[in-house]
Amino acid sequence: MQNLTRITRNPEVMGGKPCIRGMRVTVGTIVGLMASGYSSNDILKAYPYLEEADIYEALAYAAWRAEEIEVPLISA
Repeated sequence: MQNLTRITRNPEVMGGKPCIRGMRVTVGTIVGLMASGYSSNDILKAYPYLEEADIYEALAYAAWRAEEIEVPLISA
């Protein structure tokens, strides 16, 4: 895994959830917005203090975490 410099964790910020550069914007928020159909431009308009690289690093972090944790899936 590449060195992620934009993802931070601090127990005093958002309960220790992974955040973007120490701000109160979680990786989960970014990933959830993308999954709901928002574009990176939409997110940047809603959060003007974010940068495009923040979004890509949040997605990279989420993908890495998904590979690290096995979650049982319910088969159809």
